[in-house]
Amino acid sequence: MYYSKEVIEEVRARNDIVDLVSEHLALKRRGKTYVGLCPFHSEKTPSFSVSPDRQTYHCFGCGKGGNVIGFVMDYENLSFPEALRSLAARAGMQLPEREASKEELRERSLKRSVKRAKKNCGSAA
Repeated sequence: MYYSKEVIEEVRARNDIVDLVSEHLALKRRGKTYVGLCPFHSEKTPSFSVSPDRQTYHCFGCGKGGNVIGFVMDYENLSFPEALRSLAARAGMQLPEREASKEELRERSLKRSVKRAKKNCGSAA
């Protein structure tokens, strides 16, 4: 299944990261951000930070971070399309059902190849 950048952005925009993370963790406001214990590793002192302004999360202990889609992927161990569908349902959105065109598939394949080459090049150094 293929989802356009516009659809992905709309799903992300309709799901506030503070609200979503608060459903899974106890967060406390600290200045402009919220902090809590990281759900991805054991800790006694909060190092998990959620920024409502940037709509991102970051753990200073284990390094995990990202946006609302990344959080759902990490927390619920879902693929990108599964996380997107979950967040769309949470926001009451109906995702368009559309297969990728041959050109979009070619472009995705090329991007994956470039990422793989960069990764392999970086690990060889």
